[in-house]
Amino acid sequence: MLLLKHISIFILLIIILFSCKNKSEVDDYKKTPNGIYYKLLQVSRKSKKPKNGDYITFHIKYFTGNDSMFFDAIRSIKYNSPPFRGSIQECFAMLSENDSASFYIDADKFFYKTIKAPLPKFIPPQSFFKIGIKILSVSSFENFEKGKEEFLSWISGFGEYEQSVLNHFIENEQINASPSQTGIYRIDIKKGDGKKVEVSDTITVHYEGRFLNGKIFDSTKKRNEPFQFVYGTEWQVVKGLEEAIGEMKQGDHALFIMPSELAFGKKGSSSGIIPAYTSVVFEVELLEVK
Repeated sequence: MLLLKHISIFILLIIILFSCKNKSEVDDYKKTPNGIYYKLLQVSRKSKKPKNGDYITFHIKYFTGNDSMFFDAIRSIKYNSPPFRGSIQECFAMLSENDSASFYIDADKFFYKTIKAPLPKFIPPQSFFKIGIKILSVSSFENFEKGKEEFLSWISGFGEYEQSVLNHFIENEQINASPSQTGIYRIDIKKGDGKKVEVSDTITVHYEGRFLNGKIFDSTKKRNEPFQFVYGTEWQVVKGLEEAIGEMKQGDHALFIMPSELAFGKKGSSSGIIPAYTSVVFEVELLEVK
């Protein structure tokens, strides 16, 4: 009992220290009137800051309390004025095109108000967490729409072609699995008997993304870096992969074949590696659910 008491006190101290670190002044960071801590990492000579209605494309990363990255992606959104004090929109408003910065923002506000998701289990309530942002481009609504229309005109008809390619692949590979209601084919490699994935679980996976011809476009195994993220949180993985992982248990290892509408869509990947209207295969191994 004495040992358990000491362990409990130790755990409590760790939590308190973690929270205090996040709620106290952050070394080398400046603080805005609304409570956001920031450090500019790269300042460009451009003065193109986002205005209401502009579309911004940005590289964003999330970090845990011990500075381990748990999310890394490129996203495009329509920028609007900050809806509340200390929102992530204030971070965007501070940056011009090609600028980058590190921020500590209120975790509760970001997860509950901005992306409307549960707070990850490894981030204490009423604490700050670290994000990194680089603004890649700022476009007016008119320019954004013009570019989108030109692109959609160029790729019109690709959808029917993609479906015929996918059907040929399924037939040629003699895949007997039936697709899900949304069109995902699952081929089990190994069945696990661990915990089933639920919203707000922190999960760790190894995955490999491949084109239908077998060429690999992304692989955590090759990098020897399992991917960890909070299930059910926006901006984590493509729609089809989230659906697929949601049906897995710890220890499962499976292949998922999915059409582009559940993967990188009619625009392709933001990196340009995966073209528009491209069906893909993901091999996923669910290592841990907690």
